[in-house]
This record gives sequence, structure tokens and C-alpha cells, in this order.
Amino acid sequence: MLIDRLLGQPSDPARALAELRDRPLNFDPDGRESYTADNGWYRDDVRAALPPEPPGEPLERGSWDTARRTARNYDFAEPSIVEGIFDRDEPLENRTMLLVLHFCFLRIHVGVRVGDVYDTSRRLDGRVGRVFGWSYRTLEGHVERGEMNWQVWKFPDSGEVMFRIFSFSQAAGGGNLLLRAGFRVFGRREQLRFLNMTAERMARLTRERT
Repeated sequence: MLIDRLLGQPSDPARALAELRDRPLNFDPDGRESYTADNGWYRDDVRAALPPEPPGEPLERGSWDTARRTARNYDFAEPSIVEGIFDRDEPLENRTMLLVLHFCFLRIHVGVRVGDVYDTSRRLDGRVGRVFGWSYRTLEGHVERGEMNWQVWKFPDSGEVMFRIFSFSQAAGGGNLLLRAGFRVFGRREQLRFLNMTAERMARLTRERT
């Protein structure tokens, strides 16, 4: 399409994904403690209750296990806003992903790479829980820079199960001028819409698949 050529968007997603594999991050993940609102960054923490389980460790094929499998496959992402293109045979660790962002009538292709992947016990808001999670980080050429984390929690004391998205981000400099301008005007609104719709989608999929 003409608009894709004007915005510098790739015509072959498979080739675009292959080219992303050698592309570096567009920020330093070790500086996350300084990525605060005072320094011009957004920090988001969106949570959605999932179907509860009995107290104790997660059940096989229960709510937590179902949500964990959904999270590994990136099935929770709201496809009307973001589509993920990646090799499903590639390990989750360090996986490179091509994201197609749907914005008005545009399809914006950007790259991310999976960072941390973990399944462990952690503390959240003073409570100990079992958490499976992973993050992805933006690559050079993305309209944003930052990291987004996806977590599935179970609190053994109560049986509560929760999906959590937390992130830090800001608009990236450079790249196509039209994309930069559009993202600065509408990007934050679309970002919040994606976070909330994705949390709702994860809750719905977990109910349907458990």
C-alpha cells in the first residue's frame, strides 16, 4: 500500500522478522530505576482477577496453569490493537517478535525481544505468591522505548489468581516523522486502551479455557 511505503513499513513480515534478530534495543534495561515520571517516562500497573483456585500450590489445568500457558503463547494480546508475529518453535527466552500495531487505518511494524522469563515465588504488596512471568523490550525503530512485563500470580494463602501487566515506556525519538507525530498525539491513549483490553481478554480466555 502507498501509505505503508510512505511510513517505511515492510511489505514482507517474514523478512522483517528475520531482520529484527540482529537489531539492538533502543534503551538500556539496566537503567530501569531511573525511568520515572519525573524523567519523562510512563509507568503502568494494570491488574485483572482471574478465576480463583483452592488455597495452596497451583492446580494442574487450573486457572493459574491455564493463564500461564496463555501467557507463554502471547494469546492474551488484544489482536485488534497488536498482533504478534514470531517463530512458535523458538524458545521464549530471548525470542524476537514482530508486532503489528493497528492504529486507525495504519499497520505499524515494530520489533521487541523477550528479556526476563521466570517461574518462582515473589512478594507483591506484602504477600508471597507463585508467579510466572516474562517481559519484552523495544528494539531500534520502535515508536516507543521501554519494557512491558506480563505476570500470572497465585497467592497460596487465599487461592486468588491474578494477571498483572506492568511497564515503563516513553515515545522514542528518530524514525519516520509522520509516525512520531501521530504517536505523540494518540499513542498514550492507544497504549492505555491496549493494556486494559488485554487484561480483560486474559480474564475471558482463562475462564473459557479452564
